[in-house]
Amino acid sequence: MGAALRRIQLGNALSAFGNGFTVPFLFIYVAQVRDLGASTAGVVLATFAVAALVVLPFTGRAIDRRGPLPVAVVGSVTAAVGSMGLGLADSEPLVIAAAGMLGAGMAVVQPALATMIVWCSTTATRSRAFATQFFLNNLGLGIGGLIGGLLVDISDPSSFVRLFSIEAAMFLVLGAAIATVRLPKTPKVEDAVPTDETAKGGWRTIFADRGMVQLCLLGFVMFFACYGQFESGLSAFAVEVTRISPATLGVALAANTAVIVLAQFVVLRLVERRRRSRVIALVGLIWTVAWLVAGVSGLVHGSQAVATAAIIGTYMLFGLGESMLSPTVAPLVADLAPSRLIGQYNAAFALVKQLALALGPAVGGLMAGAGVYTAYIAMLVVCSLGISVLALRMGKRLTPGQDSPLRVPAPESGSGPGSIVVRRSVPAERADSAQSVPASAAESVPASV
Repeated sequence: MGAALRRIQLGNALSAFGNGFTVPFLFIYVAQVRDLGASTAGVVLATFAVAALVVLPFTGRAIDRRGPLPVAVVGSVTAAVGSMGLGLADSEPLVIAAAGMLGAGMAVVQPALATMIVWCSTTATRSRAFATQFFLNNLGLGIGGLIGGLLVDISDPSSFVRLFSIEAAMFLVLGAAIATVRLPKTPKVEDAVPTDETAKGGWRTIFADRGMVQLCLLGFVMFFACYGQFESGLSAFAVEVTRISPATLGVALAANTAVIVLAQFVVLRLVERRRRSRVIALVGLIWTVAWLVAGVSGLVHGSQAVATAAIIGTYMLFGLGESMLSPTVAPLVADLAPSRLIGQYNAAFALVKQLALALGPAVGGLMAGAGVYTAYIAMLVVCSLGISVLALRMGKRLTPGQDSPLRVPAPESGSGPGSIVVRRSVPAERADSAQSVPASAAESVPASV
């Protein structure tokens, strides 16, 4: 891992650590500590998603025109201001405005960081770089949440001000770390230098890229069926049907994080040389089992211990699937993208993720509120099986270099140890017959860090 990538990963880990201080307590903070009510707390949580949906369509173009570094710094500062504003706000308009700034800043940072990781990694090291990012994110969130729980006091609003101050400081640390990164020099090849002209038409290119469209559809189902259910339908099912205590639910969430932290690099070694489409298909099967286990936990009325173990096992299976996706999906987005549109491809996938994270809790919450838990579990079993089907269909459209890049040798020309290789997607009519990525479809960027 080069010096630039180390700084990016360190800043990312510290920002996740800061998020961990506030994320678990945000609803309680708005509803009870600031005494603004549950409805306002719900609006604040929705504001995060709305702010992300507003800024993401423009973020990718900004990254490809100006580069990811200044965009990431602006996002970090915006998030820091929003976080500090949440800690100090004591009225509904101020809380919502601060949440909007925090949500927008975090949404901007995500694709900018992903693009920086792509710029600072090679095809051979990209899966490990994204797996490391996911590992550090979960580790930082877990540790931050643990320490935040020890510092918080619902009867003392100033304790929450401290938490949001720490989060704001961590975003500023992220911005400072990113600002000192020396990204690779732009290559002297046509169409690789971010300019106003080359960044135009990005959305048309994305919609015309059948592989990317299929990946976005697949990503929507993945985030809807897993991440979008953690804080809504699955939690309600565990408490109301399986009848576990909120404290035990916290244990289940901790088990999910523990599996990711402990298994990430073991899983990485097992999947990084496998076909990405088949790895994702296997995740769909694992999550199918997870939802079936969750359903069974609601039927075991004679033994609460068995039911509790089943719910914890469900969260652990989700964690295993997440650890398989982290070195697979984000690198695939990068390998599908033309080098001039890496930022827009990352932003487009982040937009799909936000849509799923907005609709997932809404659908899960409505079904939980209506008490239709059998239909709820059945829907998510179908979604999980759909992940497997969509992944296998997508695999037929990917080139060997996109589906299993470590099995395809990188082009020799200009691909020394100090270069970055970004593979470009092949049009749909050529994808079925392509045996390898042509040398002209790859671009090497000299690394100078």
